[in-house]
This record gives sequence, C-alpha cells and structure tokens, in this order.
Amino acid sequence: MLTALGAAPFFLYVGVFLLLPIAVLAVEAFRATDPVTFEETWSTASVSAVTEGVYRRAYLGSLQLSLITALLSAVLGLALAVAILRARRGRLLRRLVLTASGVLANFGGIPLAFAFLATIGTAGVVTRLLTETFGIGLGGFSLASMTGLGLVYLYFLIPLMVLTIVPALEALRPQWREASDNLGASGWQYWRHVGGPVLLPPVLGATMLLFASAFAAYATAKALVGSSVPLVTLQIADALSSNVVVGAENLGKALALGMIVVVGLVMAFYAWIQRRTQRWLA
Repeated sequence: MLTALGAAPFFLYVGVFLLLPIAVLAVEAFRATDPVTFEETWSTASVSAVTEGVYRRAYLGSLQLSLITALLSAVLGLALAVAILRARRGRLLRRLVLTASGVLANFGGIPLAFAFLATIGTAGVVTRLLTETFGIGLGGFSLASMTGLGLVYLYFLIPLMVLTIVPALEALRPQWREASDNLGASGWQYWRHVGGPVLLPPVLGATMLLFASAFAAYATAKALVGSSVPLVTLQIADALSSNVVVGAENLGKALALGMIVVVGLVMAFYAWIQRRTQRWLA
C-alpha cells in the first residue's frame, strides 16, 4: 500500500503530461471543423491527408534528416567518448569534454540558429573571412537547406551522444578484456562476442534518443529554414496557426499523432532489441 502511494505522484505525472495529451490528439485527429460554420464532426479526412502530398513529403524529410543526423552523431559521439576514456590524461579531459557536452547539448533553438548564421551564414564572420581574405567560397553551401540544417543538428546531437554513452563505456569491466586475452581471443573477437553485445542496447538507445530529439526539433529549424525545407514540425506549426488553411487545427493534431506513432515504433524496436540482449546476458 505504501509503495503504491509513493508511486502515485509518478503515475499522476505520466497520466497528466503524457497519456492525457496523447488521448486528446487521438480524439481530435478524427475531428473536422467546417471553415464556414465552425461545426465539428467526426471525420478521417485529417488522418488521410497527412499521408499525401506536402504532408507526406514533410514526414519523409523529417525522417531523412533525423535518421542521417542520428547515425552520424552516434558514430562520432561514440568515437569521441572512446577517445576521451582512453586518453592518458583521461580524468581531466573527461571532465572538460563532459562539461562542454552538457552545455552544448542544451544549446539549441533560436540562439543556436543565430550563432550559426553569424558564423557561417551568407554574411557570417567566417564566411566573409574565407571569401574576402583567402578567396575561398563555400561552394553554394547554405544553412537554409537540408544539409545546413543537418550540420546545425550535429552541433547538439554529438554532445548528447557523448553524455549518454560514456556511462555505458565505463561499465565495461577490464576483467572481461583480460579474461578474453587470457583465453586467446583477438580484439575483434572480444568486441564481436563480449563488448559489442553488452554495448548494443545503450548504443541503440542513445541513437534512438538522438533520432527523437532531431525528429521533434522545431525552433532551430524554424529560425534557419522557415518553410523552405519540408519538416513535419513546421507543418504542425502552420496548421495549428491556420497559416495554410483556416480551421486546420485538427490536421495539425493528426500530424502530431503521426509523430507519436513513429516514435512509438522506434521505442518498440528498442524494447525488442533489449529483450534479446537481456536473454543473451542471462
């Protein structure tokens, strides 16, 4: 009884801030508002619309951007984490990198967009320095593009990967590697049969966290690209503010419900991988 009472605030928090919004979206996504009379009726028009035309391209754009940046950030962040843990002055370097990662991982939104525009934008400091002093152009590169937006996302996703994966790397016991060496296993065999399976769940979990962070990002993309790059978060903002179609709030809620479905599928895949890994560890 006392245990249930202790967990009650947690379940209340989950119910109010997670389950209730999902339920509201699930209901409102199947509602339609008449633009003339503003009368609401049940309809599947909004859910059908998000799978076609510009909204389908927005989903594909968000998925492409999130997947590429998540994979790149996972690889680069994992390499950086391994490097700082193996460095000779590992304690000082680890403290500096983790402190910087904690700051950079939370530096986003409009300030991040402004920082990149002021640095490597069309009239940025670095851009003008390279062009006017060294005669080096950026070769048509623009921050207001999918490539430019991906570069900005890497700025906060790589530090997030470092923060997430360092504890998992530290959990690898040196005795496992020593036992592997004593049994005559090579470095590849150790990582293939011991280190790799142990690190697989945290690496996949961190990668999915990066994917979700990039998939849900809004303010940075809005400040950098506006509506020039098809992203589902930007389409949701336009729909909820009725910038495209009057009374399209239900369409925005259907788009948001689709994002929840995508993230739910990702989390279900991670749970399946984790169960298989726990079975292997057992």
